[in-house]
Amino acid sequence: MNFTPSRRAFLATGAASLAMSGTSFAQTKPTIRFSAVFSEQDIRAEMMKRFSAAVEADYTMQLYYGGNLFKQGTELVALQRGNLEMGNIAPQDVSNQIPAWSIMTAAYLFRDAAHLQKVFASDVGQQMKNMAEDQLGIRILAPTYFGARHVSLRGRKKINTPADLAGVKLRMPGGDAWQFLGQSIGANPVPMAYAEVYTGLQTGAIDGQDNPLPNVQNMKFYEVSNQIILTSHLVGFDLLTVSARTWRAMSEAKRAQFQAAADAAVGWSNAEHARKEGELVAFFKAQGLDVYEPNLQAFREFAQKKYLASDLAKAWPAGMVDKINAL
Repeated sequence: MNFTPSRRAFLATGAASLAMSGTSFAQTKPTIRFSAVFSEQDIRAEMMKRFSAAVEADYTMQLYYGGNLFKQGTELVALQRGNLEMGNIAPQDVSNQIPAWSIMTAAYLFRDAAHLQKVFASDVGQQMKNMAEDQLGIRILAPTYFGARHVSLRGRKKINTPADLAGVKLRMPGGDAWQFLGQSIGANPVPMAYAEVYTGLQTGAIDGQDNPLPNVQNMKFYEVSNQIILTSHLVGFDLLTVSARTWRAMSEAKRAQFQAAADAAVGWSNAEHARKEGELVAFFKAQGLDVYEPNLQAFREFAQKKYLASDLAKAWPAGMVDKINAL
């Protein structure tokens, strides 16, 4: 016997189906893709897992590491074109589009991680963040500290002053700001992708590279190096960034939660990097590397003189170096 529903029953069933469909649609979470060049073993990968867990009620996070989604230096453009929602962006990439931002990439500008955080929390930091949002369409959530950058080299030649690095082929990322950084410590900078550095050291295509100690361990650069010179020439940091388009689509409450999640995850990461740095000098020495501190005053004076005489400094906001030094 066939059952034919009444019109009222049909309408009731249809309404229920629409209601269920509407509920399902309302519960669909926006997807946020995050791209970074650091590896999944990096402390900042765990930072992003913590951040993801904190926002998972509202967003579906897709985390990509090792430059697998976008190569180094291309993440910023991907954000601007709407092909990416979040990225870990190098300040040098920002400076390629906003010359004034090159001040944030200068050697020996920040004293340590605490000074870096203080600058970004100040009016100076807000000015720079506003500049990036207004001109590039990105929202900077926080600087992600990953350690002071030091030089590691093949060979046993002792390095005490910038003059000792003359002619040394030092791998630096591509881009004018990065290349100038290499020059500012006396080396001959060579652009090379991060993923190629191990092989470059192994084959002698480069004489050395510069990175914070946790990166040297993560990427196993110590296996193809003989020494680490603790130049501390740059407080290494990137920028945890979300596209302005994604940020503006959030409610005020969601923005506050998103920012709080970023602050908590980055705070954990910063503390972990500081702890790790403290342990790694002994680790590298145990691997047979010569680890020592050069004449830092000679390096600092050489770098600052180089920067102040450069075209880069012409774009720096007036008085900003003094403001940063005063913090």
